[in-house]
Parts: sequence; C-alpha cells; structure tokens
Amino acid sequence: MNKLVLIDGSGIAYRAFFALPLLNNDKGVYTNAVYGFTTMLLKIIETEKPTHMLVAFDAGKTTFRHKTFKEYKGTRQKTPPELSEQLPLIREMLDLMGIKRYEKELYEADDIIGTLSKVAQKDGWTTKVVTGDKDLLQLVDKNITVSLTRKGITEMDDYDPEKVMERYEIDPIRIIDLKGFMGDSSDNIPGVPGVGEKTAIKLLKQFGSLEAVYEDLESVSGKKLKEKLEANHEQAVLSKQLATIDVHAPVDIQLEDLAFESNFSQALGDLFKELEFSSLLDRIGFEATIEEETRDFDIHVELVHDITETLLQKESAVLVETLDENYHYADILGFSIVNEQGNYYVPKEVALASTLFKDWLEDGTTKKIVYDAKRDIVAMRWHGIQLRGIHFDINLASYLIDPSESNHDLAAIAKRRKIHYVYSDEAFYGKGAKQHIPEEEKLADHLVRKAHAMLELEPLLSEELQTNHQSSLFFELEMPLAKVLAEMEIKGVAINEQTLKDMGIELNEKLERLEKDIHQLAGVAFNINSPKQLGEILFEKLNLPVIKKTKTGYSTSADVLEKLQGSHDIIDHILEYRQLGKLNSTYIEGLLKVIHPKTNKIHTLYRQALTQTGRLSSTDPNLQNIPIRLEEGRKIRKAFVPSKKEWIMFAADYSQIELRVLAHIANDENLIKAFNEGMDIHTKTAMDVFGVKDDEVTSLMRRHAKAVNFGIVYGISDYGLSQSLNITRKEAAAFIEKYLDSYPGVRNYMTDIVQKAKHDGYVTTLLHRRRYLPEITSRNFNRRSFAERTAMNTPIQGSAADIIKLAMVNMAHRLEEEELEANMLLQVHDELIFEAPKHEIEKLKVIVPEVMESAIELKVPLKVEASYGQTWYDAK
Repeated sequence: MNKLVLIDGSGIAYRAFFALPLLNNDKGVYTNAVYGFTTMLLKIIETEKPTHMLVAFDAGKTTFRHKTFKEYKGTRQKTPPELSEQLPLIREMLDLMGIKRYEKELYEADDIIGTLSKVAQKDGWTTKVVTGDKDLLQLVDKNITVSLTRKGITEMDDYDPEKVMERYEIDPIRIIDLKGFMGDSSDNIPGVPGVGEKTAIKLLKQFGSLEAVYEDLESVSGKKLKEKLEANHEQAVLSKQLATIDVHAPVDIQLEDLAFESNFSQALGDLFKELEFSSLLDRIGFEATIEEETRDFDIHVELVHDITETLLQKESAVLVETLDENYHYADILGFSIVNEQGNYYVPKEVALASTLFKDWLEDGTTKKIVYDAKRDIVAMRWHGIQLRGIHFDINLASYLIDPSESNHDLAAIAKRRKIHYVYSDEAFYGKGAKQHIPEEEKLADHLVRKAHAMLELEPLLSEELQTNHQSSLFFELEMPLAKVLAEMEIKGVAINEQTLKDMGIELNEKLERLEKDIHQLAGVAFNINSPKQLGEILFEKLNLPVIKKTKTGYSTSADVLEKLQGSHDIIDHILEYRQLGKLNSTYIEGLLKVIHPKTNKIHTLYRQALTQTGRLSSTDPNLQNIPIRLEEGRKIRKAFVPSKKEWIMFAADYSQIELRVLAHIANDENLIKAFNEGMDIHTKTAMDVFGVKDDEVTSLMRRHAKAVNFGIVYGISDYGLSQSLNITRKEAAAFIEKYLDSYPGVRNYMTDIVQKAKHDGYVTTLLHRRRYLPEITSRNFNRRSFAERTAMNTPIQGSAADIIKLAMVNMAHRLEEEELEANMLLQVHDELIFEAPKHEIEKLKVIVPEVMESAIELKVPLKVEASYGQTWYDAK
C-alpha cells in the first residue's frame, strides 16, 4: 500500500529554530533550524518508511484569507533573520534528499496538505501529516493520521479519530468549530472573547456545531455566555471560516509526483559536511571516499644513501615528512630535495647521520622552499637541528591567497593550479585504522612528487601574492611569525603537575559534597550522571514541571535545568556538579595527559593557517579556551608557572582592540573622540543610547551597551541581541537603532563595506589580508546574508589579528635586541604571556606595552594593560 507523508515545512522549520540553540558552522552560517528539520525528516523516513513524501511551504504573507480578514496573522512577529537565512538551505537539503517540496501563491501549507491528504484518501492511500499546528487535527480521518510535535520537534503524538475524541471529546472536523469559538492568538483569529477551550467543547458536545449553537442560542445556559455569543456572532462565524483548511485548493501536483526513495546522493553528504552535521552522515549511509587518480610523473627519483654537496643546492624545495599531525611527538619519515640538480629522496637515518646535510639545513644563506615552515622548524629542533634559510612557505601562501579554502593540503593546492601528479597524504597513507607507511620505494616517489610540486608552486603563488598586494603581509608578517610561533611551541610552558593534581583532589572533594547534598535534597541516592535517573527524580519524585522529553524519558540538558532554576534548590547544585565535573575531566585530567614526557611542559600547537579572519588557533591542548568564568576554572592558570626558579610570569593584554579598530576603519567621530579622551567606551555608549549622564549609567545599562558594542558590527540582529540580553525583540531593535544613530560612522561603514564587497568580490584588513565573498551577490538569501555579515566583521577581526601578530614579531626582535632572557610563551586572543627573571620585569613593564601599542598607527590609541605574578593566574 502507498504511504504518503505530508509535512508542514513552514511550521516545522519555525519550531526547529526555536527548539534548538543558535548553531552555526565554521563559516558562521546558522544551521539550527536545518539540523532540527533534517533530524525530524530522517526519523520519519526511518520509522514510517514512506513511499511518497511532500514538504509544503507557505508561499508568502498574503493568502486568500486576508481578503476576508485583513488582520489574519497580523500579530505575528517578523521572522528572525537567523531563521530566514536557513529556509533556502532547508529547500536545498530537501532537493538533495529527493523529497518534493511545493508552495502555492495565496494558499498556506495547510491547504496544500489538506487537499492532497483528501485526494490520497479517495485513492485508498495511508497518509501521515506532520506538523506542530493543532489546526491540522481537523484533517484526521480514516487513513489520515496527524502527528503533532511536542516541545522540540523529534518527539510526536499521533492523532487518529479515536485519539482526537479522547483528547477533545469532539470529532476531528469540529476542530474548526472549536477555533470559531475560542479563536487562535497565534493566527490572530479573534473567536468569541471570554470563551475558552473548556466552554467551547461543552457547547459542541451539547449542540454539535457552531451553527447549531446559534440556531438554538436560547438553550445556552448562562446569561453572560449567551450575551458574549450573541455579541460576537459574526466574529465567531468568521473565525471558523478562517480556521477551515481548504481541501479543494488548486494544487497542480499529482500524488505520483511525490514518489520517494531513500537513496541519498554524494551531494547530500557533501552538504552535511559543509553544514558540519557529522552525526547525521552515518544515518544516510554516507562515507567519504578518496579517489586515487593515476597521475603521470616521468621524473627520475634518486634514492640517496651517501649525501654529497652536488645535491645540496643554493635553492631547493625541501620536504620534511612527519605523519603524525602533532609534530611535537611525531618522528620524521624521510626527506625529499628537489632542485636543478635532480629529485632526491633521503632516508631519515642517512640524513640525520650526515654532518654535511645538517650544516646545509642550518645554513641561512641557502633558499629553501618548504611546505610548512613552523612544522619543519619544530620537527628538526627535536633532532637538535636549527632549520634556517627558509625562503617560502607553500601552506602559508595558499592560506593568504584564499583563507576560505578549507583544504590547504599540498595535493589540493597543486590541483587548484593544474598540477595533477601529487597524491593527497590521506589517499597515500590511508586514514584511521587503515593508515600505514608503504615500502621505501613508494614513499620516495610520494615525497619527491610533493617536493617537485612545491618547486613548481613557488613562482605561481609568489605571483598571486604580488597581484593581491600581499607580498608584504607574507614576507614581513606571516613568514617571520611562523618562526616566532615555532620558538614558542618549542619552549612550551612549564606546568606544576602537583598543583593540577591538588586541584583535581579539591574538585573531587567538592563533587562528593555536592553529590551528598543532591542526594539529601532528592531524598534518595541515585546516579547524578544518569539522565534517566535524574529525570525520574526531578519530574516524578520532586514533581518539577516537565520542560522537554526525549525518546528515553525526560530531558535533563543544560537549557532545561537553566529554565528550572528557582523552582528547587537541587537545580543549582546539579548545574554546579556538572560544571565542576567537566572542569575536572576536560581541563585538569586533560592537561595532565598532554604534559610532554621529555620536557615536563605543555607544547600547544598554533594553527597559523586555519581561521578565515587570520586569528591564531591553539590546539593539543587548546590553551585559548581554558574556562575563566568560574573561579575554579580561573584557578587552573595557577598550574602554569615559569620554567626557572626566581622567574616571574608576565601578561599583557590589548584593551578593546576590535572596537578601536572599528573606530579607525569606520572613521566614526564619536567613537574616535571617546577613545582619544580615554572614556570607558561601554559607559559612553550607554550614555548615548539611554540619554543619561555619566554618573547615571547603571551596571545593567553598561552591560547592555557592551553587548551591542561587541555585537553590532558582526551583524547581530534584533533577535540575536534579544537572546543575548534576555529582552524583547522590539526592545533589542530599538537599542540597535539608537546605537547606530549615536555612531553614524558605524552605520555608514556597515552599508559601505557591503557595497564595496559586492563590487570587488572581497574585503581586506588594514594589512591587505583578503577574504573573498563570492556569495555576496547570491540569490540565496542565507548565503548572501552570511557574506554580508562576513564583509562587516572581517576587516575588524582580521585587522585585530594582524595587529597582535605584528606585535609578536616586533616583540621577538625587541627581546633579542635588548638581550633579555625573557621568553614569549603564549598568545591567547588579544593577550601575550611571557616568563622572565625578576630583574627583567621592570624592563618588560616598559617595552612590552611600548611594542604592542606601536604595532600599527590608528586614529585612536592602542592601549595595553600589563600585570605579572608567580603564576599565570597571579599575572591576571
């Protein structure tokens, strides 16, 4: 038998958006509605196994109902832009899933669903309607079931005629009469004021229909009720009419057109990858495949067992091959050298045993083309070799030319420039459990292909950098920075292991005390880490209001617990228990695991060619993300100590650097004046927006102003701001408008930069870091909106990133010039962390702010706040 599933696309998208927190992928594209919608679809496909499917959408704001009642749906708030942007993505996803979608001008999704469900019923099909709108219960009939989403979107209640009768005590068709009496505030259907669901059901049980009530109004008991009904007769009839789904809409699509087969394409898998729906890939049976094309490569590869001067040229492409991504632990597999003399593979043992080869690597007068300078410097240093003479970094050049490219693997860089003889490392070595190192002959061939491509790529990339006016950014900032970062990684940061262990003991003691308190408040011992047991305690034993349900019971997620705060003392205890538990497992135990066995230090990796804004990223471990909101989180910094006795930790932090960059780039007179006069910018904004004097600004006003200051230029919407500040969208919209009135230069910047991006196709930072925005003119609303937000924020974030990178390069030079022992250890967002002997602290207090504040000249002063102490914690 044919099984048809009809889905209320507009309604489900709306519910999915509000059911999930705002999510976005690494490109900043909002994805929560798409994710929720997709999860719901996959569940329906898996459980219902439909033969035919359709997702119906509302075609626009105006429908045939507006002719009867202009105010129909008039109270609905404007769709948040964060949701509007996702609707085209939902449509794209449906197309790739092979699910038909349909909309009809002047008709709602309900009318399309109603019409097709009745056609299917006549043909003997079974139909399931999926919606969050109770109005569609009027369609329930033989072979037509309506599934209503509960809170969230994956849990549903199925309604057949018996279930409707059980719930409402009326036949499904009488749902329209029910709406006629009680109205519907969400659709602005007026109904009869003062008549609620209970009264309406009572009337319908007694009289049968709305019309029957009015035909025998005298028999209605209750004088006031009778008066209400009589006074609102026309309104009640109108309301029933508005609530009635048109089951004879002029739908020009046939049931046969809705055939569905769950054979999902590679393109759907690619979209899931782009949206970062990794958890859904398995559900669609998608696995990444690596194509290994046959690449012609007729160059002779020479395996070197005796190094001579002839193969060590003044200019060569040098590949240092390490397979493990964390090169602080990785061993070298081998070397390849390609130059005018030939194409050589040098086994690791031969290379490291040769004094001639070591001397050549350390010779700063030779020009070496490498793939990843920082990685190679670090890898060689672990073998006691100072790699010098690096002339060109292929990876960094590719990243600067187009940071939006997600793949800067050498094979991908080469392929984009029509060089097709290089295998990707993933294709050559395999991945995961299948990863292996082939025999020497194949390894030699692979490494030489890579080095040969590097030699070919260098002039091509150099020309592209020059064309983009990025040669200075590359040679004077990013290349020197690679060496600075390599030194920071090699030095690492010392850790007091005992301090971490003591913190772990202290946290465990707190967790034990909290566990006892929670058990006492619950009146019974249970496993707090078991969502099932916790749910039963909270919602059955303690009778707290149920916020959300899951397949296995009650949801006890963080957002659910936060909504329950204030309802019982146990909630605050559980939230603290979870926070401390994560702190212990992720950061205390996590940091203890990554202390290097040879140095007893932590050596984080700085990803220099990762973010599209130019910001550095720290991984293995991520030292930029240690939680500092909780005091217990801040205390973790106590474990970070100087590497020598009698030394001190020194920290220097840019103050509001992005807002200062904004003032400069937007050339906003009010912002510039405020910074030049040394005003607190958040207080100044609060004064302007709220129209109060300096001493009248409250802490709440300043907090609101701060949220707008940091959010406005990144495309924050009234919805986003309302969520951030827990205010209404109307208040948030007014706030944003007042802000832009106060800072007209910022308003002009936001408009002008988008127009410039549309004209040029890209935006740049102050130092010519470029970001292409091909979708700035896209007809796809979601992609265009994201590109517009990116156009606004890239010059700000990117310039701030450039400034601190400049400061790091200049700081390294200054420490060397001053012949100081101090070491630059860490970069955390806008902050630099040093270690130094006590007698150098006074010197650092002068030169560090001096170097950082003079990194670049702006229309406003850069300001740096410095502090120091025995540990990183004390230095803050």
